[in-house]
Order: sequence, then C-alpha cells, then structure tokens
Amino acid sequence: MSLSLLYFEIHSFADPKRPHSGNPAGVVLMDSFASDSELLGIANSNNLSETAFLVPRSEDVWDLRWFTPAIEVDLCGHATFAAGAVVLEEGLVKGRAAQFDTRSGRLSVSRDSKGDGYAMDLPAVGYTAAKATPALEEALGLGASPDAVFDVTRIHGAHYQMWVLPDEAAIREARPDHGMLRALDTNIILTSPGDRTDFVSRFFAPASGVDEDPVTGSAHCTLAPYWADRLDKVRLSARQIGPRPGALDVATKGERVTLYGHAPRYLEGRIRA
Repeated sequence: MSLSLLYFEIHSFADPKRPHSGNPAGVVLMDSFASDSELLGIANSNNLSETAFLVPRSEDVWDLRWFTPAIEVDLCGHATFAAGAVVLEEGLVKGRAAQFDTRSGRLSVSRDSKGDGYAMDLPAVGYTAAKATPALEEALGLGASPDAVFDVTRIHGAHYQMWVLPDEAAIREARPDHGMLRALDTNIILTSPGDRTDFVSRFFAPASGVDEDPVTGSAHCTLAPYWADRLDKVRLSARQIGPRPGALDVATKGERVTLYGHAPRYLEGRIRA
C-alpha cells in the first residue's frame, strides 16, 4: 500500500523566549488508520518520543492514537496538545474545541482564552505512597535522597514512580544511567519546588522506549494534583528542565487537569510510505 499523508512536527510546551525548546511531536492526518505495523513503522522513522495519528470521526471529533518509536501508548499529553494545535490552526475545527477519542477517553484542546497559546483537558492520574529502592536511586544518579516517593497509576502499561527531591538543583544534577533504568523497567518522574516557578520536573521513560522526554503532558497529570495539594493553589507555573526544556501552566478541577502552553509549528510536509 502506498501512502501520502499530511505531516506536521509541533514543539509542544515550548518556552516562547527560547528557540528549539518544548517537546517535538509528530502529527499525521489520515482518512483511516493504517495497520498497527505501518503506524509503528512511521513513528519509528519519525524517531520522536511520540507521533499522533488522527482520523476524523464527526464534526470537531477525531479518533487519536499515539505511538512511541517502540510501542503504542495509552496516554500522551504533548502529542494530543500538538494534534489540537494542528487542527485548530488548519481551520478544521468549527466550534470552540477539538475533541479526541482515545484509549484514555475523550480529550479536548482549545485556544487559551487568557493568552495566545492552547489549553488541554486531561484526566488526573493518581499516586500512592511508596518507598525508594537502592537500585533505582543508583540508576537515577541522584546527589540527594528523595523527600518522598510515590507509585503512579499505570499509564503506558508500565510501572511508574514519582520521586520528590528537595530543590531544583537536585533535579538538574541528576545523571541517570539509562541502561540501568531500562533494566529496571520503571518510568520515573523527578520533581521539586522551582527556583522561579511553582515546580520543576524531569521525566525518564525507559519502559516506554524513551530515555528522557523533554516536556511530558501525561506526567503533569500527576504533578498537577500533587503540587496543587502541597501548595494549596489552583493554577501553577511549571518547567521541565532536562536537556531540552519547556514551560507550561497547570490547573486542577476535580478529577481533571488542564495544561496551558504554546505549540509552535516546526515543519510540515508529506509522509510517503
């Protein structure tokens, strides 16, 4: 089968003051989904942490699937954010918001009424108290022990934990051994209070085929309720501070989380496969 598909690369949650920031996501527009092996092959060829595949269902509603270069996943925030930016900018949305039917239910992206970016509605992802293991602490290359450790509800079928560190410096200075993390098959969110924002984070996803993700929407589905509770705030400022940083705001409302940020378009063209 020969395919010619509209393709976009969007830098979700980019810092508007810093070029080449945010989390790159591929967005592919299709009339119908190709085979799983073809979708995975395209995502692997794109070699981005996630590629979103969109098929129109009804007015302002699309079926949406996400693939890393290695697997299909159950939730990806930054690729959903990118998909919303594409269909809104391309004039494909007649109403206020783009709606996406996914493995994680219906998600939506709209323009941010308080700025020139976008707002995305996602489900909150819960967490429960856990204990640090020496193997993971060694693999993460931390210079400081965690203040708290939590197990996170499984998102990509993988084991997740969130480690809360004392300060931003401890997050920046983490030097993970990605080979060791892959062997331990656990995805890790590192977070702490921020120096100039409410909180900062980094995210390592070896169990999902991504060593370090630049700015992770799904991780903020756990980070937002945790920090909202801890800081007693509804809307918070956040930065993900790995090698490719980005910025966003988060807000909680019941069992939902809203992420706010920018989504500049980096390239557009066609995939021929």
